[in-house]
Amino acid sequence: MNGVGPRGEPRIRVIAPPASTNPGGTIFGGWLMGQMDVAASVPALDRARGPVVTASVEALHFRRPLRAGDEVSIHAELLTERRSSLRIGLTAWRRRPGRGQDPEPVADGVMVFVAVDEAGRPRPLPPAEQQQDH
Repeated sequence: MNGVGPRGEPRIRVIAPPASTNPGGTIFGGWLMGQMDVAASVPALDRARGPVVTASVEALHFRRPLRAGDEVSIHAELLTERRSSLRIGLTAWRRRPGRGQDPEPVADGVMVFVAVDEAGRPRPLPPAEQQQDH
């Protein structure tokens, strides 16, 4: 993370729940990873224009701990695409409500999704839509 600010569009915002804390009092990394998976699926579904599945986590870096009550915002962007797969870049940010604090980066990573058909088999991505000037 470069510290400049979130990259990609905001895809999800949620309050970290007390039920997801570990014995040390911080949020389980698996909870955050699940939220990042949900956020990454949004641009993947948009581009694939149909069902996608998570194929792999290419990278995931936890930078700072989360605590129950932190507001978590996850930004995602399409990095690259192949015949049926999509690489999605992610950044997760925390803000502690009521403390007048600017958001801080807490995690970043890359997840790979694959477009699938009704039987769960990989399918080619549809042609990319042409950008139109308005």
